[in-house]
Amino acid sequence: MKHSLYLGAAALALSAGGALADDHLMFAPGEGAFSWESYEAFSAAHDLADQTLSITGPWTGADAALVESVLAYFEAATGATVEYSGSDSFEQDIVIATQADSPPNIAVFPQPGLMGDLAARGELAEMAADTADWVRENYAAGESWVSLGTAEGPDGAENLYGFFYKVDVKSLVWYSPEQFDEMGYDIPETMEELIALSDQIVADGGTPWCIGLGSGAATGWPATDWVEDMMLRTQPPEVYDQWVANEISFDDPAVIGAIEAYGTFARNDAYVAGGSQAVATTDFRDSPAGLFSFPPECYMHRQASFIPTFFPEDADADFFYFPSFESEDLGSPVLGAGTLFAITEDSDAARSFIDFLKTPIAHEVWMAQSGFLTPHTGVNSDLFASATLRQMNDILLGATTFRFDASDLMPAEIGAGAFWTGMVDYTTGADAADVAAGIQERWDQID
Repeated sequence: MKHSLYLGAAALALSAGGALADDHLMFAPGEGAFSWESYEAFSAAHDLADQTLSITGPWTGADAALVESVLAYFEAATGATVEYSGSDSFEQDIVIATQADSPPNIAVFPQPGLMGDLAARGELAEMAADTADWVRENYAAGESWVSLGTAEGPDGAENLYGFFYKVDVKSLVWYSPEQFDEMGYDIPETMEELIALSDQIVADGGTPWCIGLGSGAATGWPATDWVEDMMLRTQPPEVYDQWVANEISFDDPAVIGAIEAYGTFARNDAYVAGGSQAVATTDFRDSPAGLFSFPPECYMHRQASFIPTFFPEDADADFFYFPSFESEDLGSPVLGAGTLFAITEDSDAARSFIDFLKTPIAHEVWMAQSGFLTPHTGVNSDLFASATLRQMNDILLGATTFRFDASDLMPAEIGAGAFWTGMVDYTTGADAADVAAGIQERWDQID
């Protein structure tokens, strides 16, 4: 499955930086099925001639070319000049810039944690008063996006500081349609049906799942995604938030229950290729290969949207939503990640740019090229560069709750340390309550 359509064309069509003339816009205004009315209305309301907007973010290389293709429309609509600077060390660079009192107008944060830290230090400007309501009304699961973009300011009061743009989805199950069709398996729509399908595959002599936790020094992280998805399917989102914030302990029954829900899959020898002991030692990049062998070594693989990078060339692959428990009645939660735009140096151009991100055209330009998902309900989904991206975005638009990857929001010693290693220990046989207690003990030591 190809997820990078038009990427080469995008990179070639764009200059390294700076303003692009109208005739160099990726898609000519007025042509195609884009929401040009949103572009025209924005242009009519914003005159920023002779103003410069500086933006710093994590995108480099081809991704920088893609974001610049969007920024070109802001320049053309307003007359402003945009200076974008991408960095692989964005997190360190933005902290240094704010400490030196030389920040850009806009900073693009890869996750909410650092944004919250800078908001607490008084380094970010609050979003306009009506922005939160706009997000609630125009983003699927809008309250989730408001919550994720909200942080405490230097006075302890909570305000909206981050505007989400470009999102990734993790709650996906990958499979081979050819293998499913041959066995007559249907796509499960609830967790109960997913478990029943897993049992049916075992009864038919197959193995339902391929799971691998190996990732060098980061071994264990795929299991944390499983647990996070299970938290969202067994507990209300408020409990997930309390867990992330260490307001309930890691060894709370709710968390232990989510770990054990993961274990019903990963610690079941009949469910996983190679048996449960192979899960911890199988590299996550190699683990989905069993979907495409003949006969298949497994039928399903739960992993985020990036995993096709590691599929065999021309693999017959598709995906479905990792479903929720019908019995829990918790809606359709989605786990994922995404970037937030925040104002680090206030200006008219910075405020206008946040308004620009509200327009469908600001999303559609990237959508029509490569690797972009959005919760904006006003975009034309027909513009996605591939059916794969459109299907992923439909899952995002169908979400009743969206939550950010928990391990990315926890202190690094937990989310990128004790949580990873603890899940390896649990997967290989340790007791869930003991593992959870050990992670909490480590968290208590750093708080």
